[in-house]
Amino acid sequence: MLEHDDIQAVEELAEASRSITEQLARVIVGQQQVIEELLIAMFARGHCLLVGVPGLAKTLLIRTLADTLSLEFRRIQFTPDLMPSDITGTEVIQEDKLSGTRELRFLPGPIFGNVILADEINRTPPKTQAALLEAMQEHQITAGGQRHLLSPPFFVLATQNPIEQEGTYPLPEAQLDRFMFNTFVDYPEEQEEFDIVRQTTADLSVEVAPTLDGPQILRLQRIVRRVPVADHVIRYALRLVRLTRPQKPDAPAFVREYVRWGAGPRASQYLVLGAKARAVLQGRYHAELDDIRAVAAPVMRHRLLTNFNAEAEGIKPDDIVRRLVNVADTQEHEAVAGGKLPKVFRSAGTRSS
Repeated sequence: MLEHDDIQAVEELAEASRSITEQLARVIVGQQQVIEELLIAMFARGHCLLVGVPGLAKTLLIRTLADTLSLEFRRIQFTPDLMPSDITGTEVIQEDKLSGTRELRFLPGPIFGNVILADEINRTPPKTQAALLEAMQEHQITAGGQRHLLSPPFFVLATQNPIEQEGTYPLPEAQLDRFMFNTFVDYPEEQEEFDIVRQTTADLSVEVAPTLDGPQILRLQRIVRRVPVADHVIRYALRLVRLTRPQKPDAPAFVREYVRWGAGPRASQYLVLGAKARAVLQGRYHAELDDIRAVAAPVMRHRLLTNFNAEAEGIKPDDIVRRLVNVADTQEHEAVAGGKLPKVFRSAGTRSS
């Protein structure tokens, strides 16, 4: 259960979320779903991969978010000739002019920031992409046999163009799994595009006001971890992930037909953490089944490896996730009807059929 101070922190985080969204809306038109997923990932201590065609303000959104949070923003433009040391930093020999002695000194790379924009991450070979793995998982990098810790809070927000694939290097599965969310940035609606054109072709200069700082973000991240989750919500998330594995006997027929490899345990963890963060950002004190459903697609779409049958029939991971949610909901209804869930859990969190 949350204590009194925690309840106040939940209210503070919900208010901060509204303030951040208002500040972003001064610069970014639309993209409410993308903003919500970015905030959920940030307060759940996760990283986010933004996938969208050029010109949809992905870079501007990330830079503006960093400004509203008073965090150090670093941008890394990934290119085919980028080396791992260009990201992590390198050791150089420096000479003391007085003594004449020489020593190795580590020069930190752009990874030493708070909000890291990995722009067009699939433009660089796997060797350089892998330079992010240790930083994303351990919040540290190793250079010259020495560990160098990264200052929290630390987020990697990567962008990727889904259309132009010539000369690109698909992200390894191990690195994709490090991203909490795979967020689609879609084309704006007609009115939104009209507002974008009107604003960007006029002589306007908009500044955003800082809403939170680093220590506040760290404190609010700890509150998210303390949000209670009922066992039946955790089991729902677990069921949703385990149904993606075609090798298991209880996998649905469409999973065995279209999925080559299913999601691992990290998907279950991120479903629960995402549900917690979403609940708190909306001012609620516990996560519900609807929160799991809301984050299911961004958590799982990059963790499902589809096969040739799916590609031939135009079946996307999102289609499979939607069908999996329906299967998990059906099993949840059956558990309620069969009395396998205590009455206290038979609430609005379980949708009626």
